[in-house]
Amino acid sequence: MARPKQGYKLLDGTRVPGVTTIIGRYKESGGLIHWAWEQGRDGKDYRESRDAAATAGHVAHEMIEAQILGRETMLDPSWDRDALDLGAAAYAAFVTWAQQSHLKIACTETAIVSELHRYGGTLDAMGWVNGKLNLVDWKTSNRIYPDYLIQLAAYQHLFEDDGGDELHELVGGKRIEGFHLLRVGKDLGDFHHHYWPRAALAPAWEAFLHMRALYEIDAQLKKAVG
Repeated sequence: MARPKQGYKLLDGTRVPGVTTIIGRYKESGGLIHWAWEQGRDGKDYRESRDAAATAGHVAHEMIEAQILGRETMLDPSWDRDALDLGAAAYAAFVTWAQQSHLKIACTETAIVSELHRYGGTLDAMGWVNGKLNLVDWKTSNRIYPDYLIQLAAYQHLFEDDGGDELHELVGGKRIEGFHLLRVGKDLGDFHHHYWPRAALAPAWEAFLHMRALYEIDAQLKKAVG
């Protein structure tokens, strides 16, 4: 998702961290480390593997994002044919879900900064699903991780606590009823829709507040040791 080039700043110009920066500081990285080790064991540079030709998940993610953002799809015809076909099938599944749920996007890539909790974030999308105001986020991943819920909760409070009258007026309210995560599998391009009501994310918001506080303490400790 897009992030302001100048970063996130409070009204007085103070720079603050973004949601993904805060969560990324404390997320479990064992799987990623093991994957990088496997790449090295097989004589591969993990950076080259990471940046290699698009997977089916990459293709589907690009197509879904292009439709939601209302821009042209950017696909490379040189990409693997199976990846393109599987990605297109996943995108078709997304279109079916969007039609059945009467998805109507109100705004996308909306950057908000919290003066109260001193962090910023850029929401993927917000709009109506079956007539109710919801946050919509999409991921390319083979499974759901707890930090996805923490991220959604942080975005919820950015909107509800600091979204501003203009944004609230645009979407016709300031209360988010639920959260929809659209996940596409990396390799097979399988499409999955996940939904949580707002009450289910209360522990995720508590977790984010702890992360935000610890992030501030960690910065102070780093200054103390030079």
